[in-house]
Amino acid sequence: MSLPPDPTLDEMRAALGPRLPAHAVFDGWSDAALARAAEEIGVDPAEARLAFGGDRVAMIDAWFASIDAAMAEAFTSERIATMKIRARIRELVLFRLAAAQPHREAARSALAILAMPRHAAAATRLGWRAADAMWRAAGDTSADIAWYTKRTTLAAVYVATLLVWLNDDSEGQTETRAFLDRRIDNVMQFEKLKARLRPDPERRFSIARFLGRLRYPPA
Repeated sequence: MSLPPDPTLDEMRAALGPRLPAHAVFDGWSDAALARAAEEIGVDPAEARLAFGGDRVAMIDAWFASIDAAMAEAFTSERIATMKIRARIRELVLFRLAAAQPHREAARSALAILAMPRHAAAATRLGWRAADAMWRAAGDTSADIAWYTKRTTLAAVYVATLLVWLNDDSEGQTETRAFLDRRIDNVMQFEKLKARLRPDPERRFSIARFLGRLRYPPA
């Protein structure tokens, strides 16, 4: 992302986000890593520090946001049109892992920071945001409770898969892919079970239907 002549703080964060992990590998999620990333795009390190307020979580947030943006751009409606929902979710998770793969150690340190008790709220927010971004890219149009349950479930699957991916040295990361497939299978089986257990709309009690039958008894 190129910066305009007089960038806003939001624009600086967006430009620096994808560059930070390459330096966080060596300098951690620190002002030193931020300064190196700022130099790459011709930004004064002092201004870059102002954009993030010296907050490591804000730097991690910016990196994750850049992955969200790249994913949304890559998964066009044309790309997902012929894919079943299971395949869409699988490919979206794998896309995110591939985007982070060159910086796996930076991801490891980022997740360690987010695992700290004082960052629990931020970790939850970022996990939820990733799940929401994936469902949106998958074309989800659910509402009400389904909207929340889908994102809660996918966030759990994604985080669990991330932890496997961090330590997966198998060729082609087959262990991660197999783990992800099993988790998605579990979720799909659960959704099918819910559908079978869901009451038939025709049998569900309805005040309007009850009153209608009082007025017009069935023949």
